[in-house]
Amino acid sequence: MQQSSDGRFRVLPGRDEEEWLLLDVESAEPTYVPAADAPDLAVGNRVAASLRWTDGDPEIEDVDVTSPTRFRFVRTEEAVFQAAQECFEAARSAGEAMNSRVTYSTDNEPNGVVYTFAEQAGQRDLFSEFRDGVKPLEPLVARAAESAEPPFSVWVLDPREPFVLVYIVLDPDGILEETMRDTYL
Repeated sequence: MQQSSDGRFRVLPGRDEEEWLLLDVESAEPTYVPAADAPDLAVGNRVAASLRWTDGDPEIEDVDVTSPTRFRFVRTEEAVFQAAQECFEAARSAGEAMNSRVTYSTDNEPNGVVYTFAEQAGQRDLFSEFRDGVKPLEPLVARAAESAEPPFSVWVLDPREPFVLVYIVLDPDGILEETMRDTYL
């Protein structure tokens, strides 16, 4: 028996190189599909897709990239930038687990939004939760889209600090994005 459905999804890394995780942007319901069904997708793309289940296994029947936003997930030993450190320190002094801050270019134009999330006690690994879609990034991206037009470049960094940071770079072709690639890739 064959079943079909249509939806809007965020593309995330699968459990291995052979698959994509399609995370429903409304329900955060995960669906793993073969990467070979859509080899031109990139992690972070927002897509409209038709899925088909044959014998219980989902496949992509049709897909259209609606936003070429990219996500990068990087565990790094590199030092974090000053705005991220200050954002975290403000959260720590206020006793908060999370904080955010808009960053600005040298021309005083908004160029990004940095979020810091304090490391969680116990077995929680926030970096992995973001990468695996357990903790969706969609609300943060949607908030950035209220004042800027996607696509964005979203960096999820697990630095040698007591926090995980999410940096939404508003211009994926700008100088800030180039600096992030040079520093963290």
